Amino acid sequence: MRLTVPEHEVEFTAVRAQGPGGQNVNKVSSAVHLRFDIRASSLPAHVKHKLLAMSDQRITRDGVVVIKAQTARSQEQNKVEAMERLAQMVDEASAIPVPRRPTKPTYGSKQRRLKAKNVRSQVKASRGNERL
Repeated sequence: MRLTVPEHEVEFTAVRAQGPGGQNVNKVSSAVHLRFDIRASSLPAHVKHKLLAMSDQRITRDGVVVIKAQTARSQEQNKVEAMERLAQMVDEASAIPVPRRPTKPTYGSKQRRLKAKNVRSQVKASRGNERL
């Protein structure tokens, strides 16, 4: 089940993009800052908790996700990219890890390990016998 973030819970701010791009970068505010308040959102409680516990530099101390998208030349494409990145973060937080099932080593693997230990022990023991 994929969780979606409602558009009304996200705040967009248009800013000028950084880096190369000539006159277009200097005059057009095509980059987008996305702000999403985790605590005030309608996400399930366990997802909020996992998001707040993530060690991600895009999450502020106040629990607000700030994503800057500036790869595209149009503001709309940057908004779509920022929403995709936010959805990816939410998916990451909502994923339930598969529990590890402990297994036992097979009889053959135990025998191979013991044989290798014995061989190594013999090699080391043979080194000590060379006295002058």
